[in-house]
Amino acid sequence: MALSYKSIRDDRTWRATTGLNEVKFHQLVDRFKETYEDVLGESIDSRQQGAKDKSTFSTYADLLFFLLYSIKTGATYDVVAFSFDMDRANAFRQQSFGMRILRMTLAATGDLPKRVYESVEEFKRAMEEHEVLLLDATEQRRQRTENEQHQREDYSGKKKPIR
Repeated sequence: MALSYKSIRDDRTWRATTGLNEVKFHQLVDRFKETYEDVLGESIDSRQQGAKDKSTFSTYADLLFFLLYSIKTGATYDVVAFSFDMDRANAFRQQSFGMRILRMTLAATGDLPKRVYESVEEFKRAMEEHEVLLLDATEQRRQRTENEQHQREDYSGKKKPIR
C-alpha cells in the first residue's frame, strides 16, 4: 500500500510530511495544476487516457504529495520508491519531472527561494527581513586528494571518526 495524503489526520502530520498545513497544500495543488497544464498543454487525466501503462499518480495532489514528501523527509530513492509502491527508476523519473513543474509553480507564485547571491552584502540585505535564520547543513564526507596543498585547502579541522 502506497502512502497517501488522504490518510493524514492532523496538522502536525501534514507539516511533518509536506512542510505545509492542509489548507496551504490544497492551495498549492491548484497552482501546481495550472502550471502542469500550461507546460504540458493537457491535463493529467488526458495524458493518462493516451498512455499504454497506468500512471503512477492519477491526480495532481498525489504527485505533489509525493514531491513534497520526498523533499521534506530527505529519503533516498529506495525509501521513497518503497513508500509509494514503485521502483527506484520510476521514483527518480517522477521526482525529476515533478520538480520541474513545482519549481515553475513556486517561481510563478514568488515562493521559490533564492539560491545564489552576487555578494555578501546582497545576502545580508535579503536576510534583514527575517527575524530568525535557520541553516540546514549536513557535513558530507569527501575523498581527499593526494595533493598536499589541496588537502590543506579542504581540511576542516575536525577529528577523524572512530572506527
